Amino acid sequence: MDLSAAMHAFHFLRPAWLLALPPLWGLAVWLARRRARDGNWAGLIDPELLAGLRLSGGEAVASASPWPWLALAWTLAPLALAGPSWQKDVTPGYRGTAAWVLVLDLSPSMSATDLQPNRVTRARYAIDDLLGAARDARVGLVAFSDEAYTVTPLTDDVATVRALLPPLAPDIMPSPGDRLGPALQQAGKLLQQAGGKDQRVIVLTDGFADPAAAFTAAAQLRSAGVTLDVVGIGTTGGAPLSGAGGFSQDAQGHTLMTRLDPDRLRQLAAAGGGDYADLDGLPGLIGTLQARRETPGGAVAGPDIQVEHWREAGIWLLPGILLLSAALSRRGWL
Repeated sequence: MDLSAAMHAFHFLRPAWLLALPPLWGLAVWLARRRARDGNWAGLIDPELLAGLRLSGGEAVASASPWPWLALAWTLAPLALAGPSWQKDVTPGYRGTAAWVLVLDLSPSMSATDLQPNRVTRARYAIDDLLGAARDARVGLVAFSDEAYTVTPLTDDVATVRALLPPLAPDIMPSPGDRLGPALQQAGKLLQQAGGKDQRVIVLTDGFADPAAAFTAAAQLRSAGVTLDVVGIGTTGGAPLSGAGGFSQDAQGHTLMTRLDPDRLRQLAAAGGGDYADLDGLPGLIGTLQARRETPGGAVAGPDIQVEHWREAGIWLLPGILLLSAALSRRGWL
């Protein structure tokens, strides 16, 4: 780095320490005046008589004043503590090994209003909470109805995943359906490509129409070392199932109801080796996820990650401070 660039980049890492300079300079000046060699006696006693009254035996001994050196030491100390810097160091970065794939149900039943304003909106809120707990974990998002679709591959850019949440609703899906099995398979493929130690699939659903395929996919994930957690969206009381122009009806003209089946969702979580929680129990599930991620050895060096930080140069002022302190400790100076 040339001189002009260094001067342009020069700054203090902790500039608040510079506020200590004026009080220290004022203290040095006050001490110098207070402990002047002649004090106030020079104005009261004749110079010839004052020389005879000195303890040195009558001859004035000229010596250097320590106060400028004390002021210099008190200047260097706050400057060193303020952290002067003008160069950057680059060090390798580390990232967590956790990888989560969130699987969101966008079947027609997610439009039910037994949860206000509706199930899918509450599911998006739950995903936002999970993203807040992800920290440095890589996160992917898969949505499903009749087919599974990758919304985002695994990424550490949580803000991008959040930005894609608001448009997700059942009416954007090409065809209606409720098949969880293909979505779990898609999530497994994303995790297999990404690698990592702590791999997890978190499903947010109100139920599924393909139990055989879903339980088989959950068992396959577990055998591959992936944990499957399930968050139930809805209530056991249920709500009418929305359809074209109103509520859906069966062949007898009865309104179709969509109800949450916690027992089936618990069985799915058990098949995947994970936990089940409803929306009320989501904070507990998030706490469990965070506790598991805080185990030692959960980070690896990323060859494509570099972290820049300013190099502190205040250490180079320490030798001067130590030399001045040694000199000022001379007997008789202070």
